[in-house]
Amino acid sequence: MATTTIPILLSLFLLILGPARAQTRNPSAPPPPPSDACNGVFLSYSYSTGKIVPPILKSDPDRQGYRFESTLTVLNNDLEELKSWQVWVGFQHDEYLVSASNAVLADGNSFPGSVGNGSVFSGYPNPDLKTGVETAGDLTQMSVQVQLVGTQFGVAPPDAPMPANISLVNEGWICPKPSLQGNSTMEVCCTRDPKFKANETLDEEFLPRRSGDLTIMYDVSRTYESNYWAQVTIENHNPLGRLDNWQLSWDWMEDEFIFAMKGAYPSVVDTSDCVFGKQGQYYQSLDFSNALNCERRPTLIDLPLAKTNDTALGMVPFCCRNGTILPPEMDPSKSKSAFQINVFKMPPNLNRSRLTPPQNWGIKGRLNPDYKCGAPVRVSPSQFPDPAALLPGTAAVASWQVVCNITQPKGASPRCCVSFSAYYNESIIPCPTCACGCSGGAAPACSNTAPALFLPSQALLVPFENRTLLAKAWANIHHFPVPNPLPCGDGCGVSLNWHLFTDYRGGWSARITIFNWDDFPFVDWFAAVELNKGAPGFEAVYSFNGTALDLDGDGVNNTIFMQGLEGLNYLVGESDAANPKKDPRIPGKQQSVISFTKKLTPGINVPAGDGFPSKVYFNGEECALPKVLPTSDAARSGSSGVLMSVMVALAVFVSLRR
Repeated sequence: MATTTIPILLSLFLLILGPARAQTRNPSAPPPPPSDACNGVFLSYSYSTGKIVPPILKSDPDRQGYRFESTLTVLNNDLEELKSWQVWVGFQHDEYLVSASNAVLADGNSFPGSVGNGSVFSGYPNPDLKTGVETAGDLTQMSVQVQLVGTQFGVAPPDAPMPANISLVNEGWICPKPSLQGNSTMEVCCTRDPKFKANETLDEEFLPRRSGDLTIMYDVSRTYESNYWAQVTIENHNPLGRLDNWQLSWDWMEDEFIFAMKGAYPSVVDTSDCVFGKQGQYYQSLDFSNALNCERRPTLIDLPLAKTNDTALGMVPFCCRNGTILPPEMDPSKSKSAFQINVFKMPPNLNRSRLTPPQNWGIKGRLNPDYKCGAPVRVSPSQFPDPAALLPGTAAVASWQVVCNITQPKGASPRCCVSFSAYYNESIIPCPTCACGCSGGAAPACSNTAPALFLPSQALLVPFENRTLLAKAWANIHHFPVPNPLPCGDGCGVSLNWHLFTDYRGGWSARITIFNWDDFPFVDWFAAVELNKGAPGFEAVYSFNGTALDLDGDGVNNTIFMQGLEGLNYLVGESDAANPKKDPRIPGKQQSVISFTKKLTPGINVPAGDGFPSKVYFNGEECALPKVLPTSDAARSGSSGVLMSVMVALAVFVSLRR
């Protein structure tokens, strides 16, 4: 009996032990990653490591620099392809980004660069993320990892310098506040906005074309194994935006170089980087003396009008206008510029279908607004009409759109300023001190904070460096305080004077004068003034072409747009006086009277401020305004004003004779 019991007990023991051992060998599976619960676009930012970098600032730990390495992950778990993904990372520790893999900065800046106020990243070279359905869950096509390396300030390891926020910038998505996993990972799941209505597109394969102050099209028209031809078209859409002597720049990302151009030209013709670089090693039989530019970031400029019909350099519609792009309201035919470019490629892109546009676009002009350009976005191929209008138009092989918008860079100074005056006050309220910036090392020393001295009217025609005696004499007569040191000048190349000319029962008038203190002229200039209460009563501009515009889209024409009459649209530069050794230089000047009626603006109080502009623009650049308005407290009679001017002139004359 005992011998029979032993096998039975052993069998029972093995039955009990077996599942226990099986459970030991197969522990419970780990929990699924958080991304699995996201049916949208999953974003994560993970800080990996960091270390202190020299110099070592023990006395100022907040300014101590530390290397950081982080990973930004974008995963598309949606049912639709995510085209041209863009992600905002809210850096907040004065980060200086040295490199980023698989992405570029969407604002057109290059690496290395400061991103301390946050920045938007765009996918490159693969801007689109496919879905799990069309890739059978292939994460290499559904997601991207951006390896970030840079320097941050003030956060010492082991603390993690995390951003304030991460979110998807693409239109039609909602991102809640991200959550922190531990102290080094930030995650968020972005979902589609059910209220968003997408724009109509010609082809679902491409994103719709977007609107902006300025758009640039990069259209590949012909493609070969090792090179291609593209047409670049710059078009202005802003009623107050313009460019003079435009300069267009971008970054080549795949070692491309410019071999030939029509309608524009590089600012520097130099192929030395190719001759001594990998391009010269690959294209050994190519004569680089015929190429134009091998810089990684070339700068391109427009050609003069004389080259319009040049068979070698011109013959491109909308080319060769000396870099001038006007507002469409001013002249639609001059609101765009175009040129053609022949680009040579490098391995491994030697395939006629391997086409990648340049990145990090930037454009600027002379005394024009500042533009920030986004990343190029693939759009439906552009259509080019037959020049003779006899044959059907042709389509581009591939097209990309770059959208640029007018911005005000942090700390940037205006490039024009405004002075105020009125019939009831003898003094001119001049442009603010250092309105357009003050250059360091001025001699003699001046104050960049002291308010500008009030001036007599004749001082407006005198360069700032010759106004000192006039300003002091005027201050002495009127008992105005004179600071020591004297205030610096406005530093502007262009100034405008808004003079309240008359005010009567049925209407009022103003006189605007434009002064050019630079050596170069302005062709096809324009100015605009915003009058919030007075503009509805606008009647006429007598020496310029003038029209009222609605810039805010609220149905109210509150901006007066002015340009020179035909033959008078040329604002000359500053020039020598008849006696240069004795008399100061003379600015270029144009002026006109503007009349207004009060029928449409009941209750308007012109002297109290309704007759002065709230914004003034010259060639698209917003100008600095005085902080105070003329008052009637210091008003004098007409005879008194003439007497004062004579006294000032005598005082200056006596001072000059000493």
